[in-house]
Amino acid sequence: MPPKRQIWLLMQLLPVMLVLTVLFGGALLLGVAQALGFAPWFGVNTFPDTSHFAALWSDPVFWRSLGFTLYYAFVATGLAVVFGVLLALALRESFAGKTLFKYIYKLPLMIPYAVGIALAVLLLGNGGMASRMMAFVGVIDDPSQFPQILKTHAGWGIIAVYVWKQLPFVALTVYAVLLGLGRETEEAAKVLGANRWQVFWHVTLPQILPAIVSSSLIITAFNIGAFEAPFILGGGFPDTLPVVAWRYFNDADYTLQLRGMAVVVTLAIVSGVVLFAYLGTYRRFERKRGRS
Repeated sequence: MPPKRQIWLLMQLLPVMLVLTVLFGGALLLGVAQALGFAPWFGVNTFPDTSHFAALWSDPVFWRSLGFTLYYAFVATGLAVVFGVLLALALRESFAGKTLFKYIYKLPLMIPYAVGIALAVLLLGNGGMASRMMAFVGVIDDPSQFPQILKTHAGWGIIAVYVWKQLPFVALTVYAVLLGLGRETEEAAKVLGANRWQVFWHVTLPQILPAIVSSSLIITAFNIGAFEAPFILGGGFPDTLPVVAWRYFNDADYTLQLRGMAVVVTLAIVSGVVLFAYLGTYRRFERKRGRS
């Protein structure tokens, strides 16, 4: 690209880059400063003070909260990726009602998470539709005997909401790639004697892997930082880290907001480490395959 063209593109991107730097970079620096004791508007200015991080990281409850946060994020992401890839592969086939189904499966993308949470309560709660239906057909004697799915640290309600919302996103991303690839390489592998599993593992999967990685990175980042579903459907104390931060920010002792900011900064660090490790592993894998 000619130097003049590069300069022109840079000038076009400069306003956007400036806004992003000021808004996100400034907010990040202010958050770190607050976590280190800089909050003169509260009458607190002990910068640099690491006591908030020390108190947080020395608390065993913090590590349990971190474990729940990562558990919900990873399990939901894994299930969404598996079922999303299967759905994308199924969409390549011809079946009755496919045109209508291609619109229906995308509906969760347009519905807010709050609606999904409400649906989970209505369907999976002990007084919900599922429990009443099972009592009606005689599987259980009373709706209260329905297994506890919501508000437990197993988090199946949280995971169900995440998967319900994110599965179509993964499927749509992978399906778009599959449409662009065609079936020529798969047909060639079949002609050479490969079975369906070998075709998927050695031909299809390597071609859709970038789409899987990119979509899973996005939903993992969201799941780690999500607040609504763990707050409403979670098992309570110990909460996930976003809920812990929210409780600190709403405590009557306003100085605990600095502890809450330490939680937020820690969560950002954990998210960055997880995502960079994931992306680095994928890049090493691609280099071993001879792809840069």
